[in-house]
Order: sequence, then structure tokens, then C-alpha cells
Amino acid sequence: MIDDEADLVTLVRYNLEREGWRVRSASDGLAGYEAAKRDLPDLILLDLMLPGMDGLEVCRRLRAEARTARIPILMLTAKGGESDRVVGLEMGADDYLSKPFSPRELVARVKAVLRRAAPAPDAEAARAVAAGDLQLDPGRHEVTVRGKPVSLTATEFRLLHALMRRPGQVFSRDRLIDGAIGEDTAVVDRTIDVHVTALRRKLGKAGPMIETVRGVGYRLRDAP
Repeated sequence: MIDDEADLVTLVRYNLEREGWRVRSASDGLAGYEAAKRDLPDLILLDLMLPGMDGLEVCRRLRAEARTARIPILMLTAKGGESDRVVGLEMGADDYLSKPFSPRELVARVKAVLRRAAPAPDAEAARAVAAGDLQLDPGRHEVTVRGKPVSLTATEFRLLHALMRRPGQVFSRDRLIDGAIGEDTAVVDRTIDVHVTALRRKLGKAGPMIETVRGVGYRLRDAP
């Protein structure tokens, strides 16, 4: 947890440790960034308003490094506007929780993010898939375009996987939210659009394979 509010850190630590998780904390952005690189945690709770280095910069740096790029990030902030949530998602956050929040909601969100980041248990979901220049291997949690690796967040990976498993099929935004983000996650209207935009950008020349179906949602083009 990277947050400079000591009372909040104590509250979060108490509630998460009751659930069996081990919690470490840092009170400024740079220290949190260095701790994340060193410890490689299963999840990062990241405040936006931090001394030294703000949360968006911490998120950007973590996503830019191969060792930390796939660590799920749950952003915590007193800023509740949609634009702030969208910026956080665009920088690579997997979910967003506005302060103040209840301990029960925090625990539910943490469980949801960790569940989404976990490997899929069924055989079909674990099978590698390919479409044109795109290849995705769930077991290795790897995506390549023309053989070159692409670093995605856990949510971006699940979103792409959902589309690649059913090429040509149109997915509504609600269906993508349920499959890639989770039914128990509160999202803003533009959440899926933000993730798709980031996904297209990261996929480079393969990005246009994700097509917008106006008024419905998205699909992966079933032919290069």
C-alpha cells in the first residue's frame, strides 16, 4: 500500500490482514515505487495524491518495467470525478476506489482484482490462441505481435483474451465488463472504452483488429 495517510494505512492493514494477506506500506511515491520493484507484490494499493512522486507517475513507471508491468494496481484517491478515474485507468490501473470507502468494499475489490489476475482454471481458457499477427498464451501470461512481446495490464490481458477466444463475435460493453473486469466491480461509463484504447495503442499495427461496432460494443476481426 502506497499512501501517506497513516490512519488509513492502519485501517486497511487491519482489515486485509484479517483476510489473511500480508500488507507492507510506504508513505511516499518514490519509496513505494522502489518497494514494489524489490518485493514484487501480488497487488498494489496506490494513492494518487502522494508526496515526492504522485500516484500517476508511480503507476506509469511500474507499467513501463517488465518485472512490475503485470502487477495489478488498485488506485485509492479522494478525487472522485470521472476524469480522474479515466486518467488512472489510462495510466494502467486495474480498478479505482474513491475515498472514503468502507472496509468491506475494499476487501471485495481486492478479492475481485486478485481473482481477475489469477490464471484461468479451465482447459479452454488456458489454451493459447492466435489471430493474424496476434498470439496470446494464458499459461505464460504472454502476448506477442509478430513475435515481439507486448506488456499488458491484467485487465487488458483478460479483455484481449475474451475477444480472441471468440473472433468475429460482437461483445457488448456490459459483457466485456462482466468477463474482463467483473460483475462486482463498480465502473464508469467509459471504463471499457479506455481499456480498449490503451490496448489498441499497445498492440501497434495489430490494434485495428479490435473493431468498434457502433452502438453495440467491440469485436476482434476474424481475418487479418
